[in-house]
Amino acid sequence: VQLQASGGGLVRPGGSLRLSCAASGRGFSNYAAGWFRHAPGKEREFVAAIGWGSKSTSYADSVKGRFTISRDNAKNTVYLQMNSLKPEDTATYSCAANARTWPIDFEYWGQGTLVTVSS
Repeated sequence: VQLQASGGGLVRPGGSLRLSCAASGRGFSNYAAGWFRHAPGKEREFVAAIGWGSKSTSYADSVKGRFTISRDNAKNTVYLQMNSLKPEDTATYSCAANARTWPIDFEYWGQGTLVTVSS
C-alpha cells in the first residue's frame, strides 16, 4: 500500500484546512488509517485514527473538537478536516494505514504535507 498526503498550506489562526490521503494498492479499505504530525524539534505525534468501517475513531486530546477524520473507501481516501487551527498545529502531517497497535502504530506510512498556521 502506498499513501500520499495532500492539502497542506499556509492558513491563519482560526482558519480551516482539509487534508487528503490517497492510497494505492490492495486492501486499503480493510485497514484502519491514521494521521500523525511532526513539528520541528518535537517527536512525531498521533493526531487521529479511524477504523476500516469508520465506526471507530480516536483523537489526540490536543485536537478533539477541532479535527475530524473520515474516509471514503470507494475512493481509497482518508481525510482530516481541521478547524479552528492554532499556531501550535503547525507541522508536517502524514497518513498511515494498517494498524499494528491501535491507534498509535501502523504498518504503512506516506509522505507528509506541510501545514503552517501563522498570521
